[in-house]
Amino acid sequence: MSYTIQLFSIETKEKEQAAGDDSFFDIEENLVPLTEDQVIRLKERLLKYKYELVREDEAGLHFNHPDEDFGNALLTGKGLYFRANLSENSIFEVGMTASEFTDTGEFAKYDPQNEGWEEF
Repeated sequence: MSYTIQLFSIETKEKEQAAGDDSFFDIEENLVPLTEDQVIRLKERLLKYKYELVREDEAGLHFNHPDEDFGNALLTGKGLYFRANLSENSIFEVGMTASEFTDTGEFAKYDPQNEGWEEF
């Protein structure tokens, strides 16, 4: 088992909140695509956080971190998906990392295990 935290464009957040539909995330077409520039900047930021690109496939770019508390990440054209193990340290570190990635105002953190969208 793992703990997932997701990062989407702010437009996806607005669209989900307006939809008011519990199955919003079940339909991939609901997710607003990231721009090419956003994908590049997210990839560069992951690398700065010492995530290592381990492979690229049809799902997206897969990253691992040498410190298991930082889990791993999948960067797709529609979002960034962090996966932590179930330890408190891992959930904390991954959650903090995802929160830091929202500092530009163009991304929003979604934690399906903990009340959904992070609000400041």
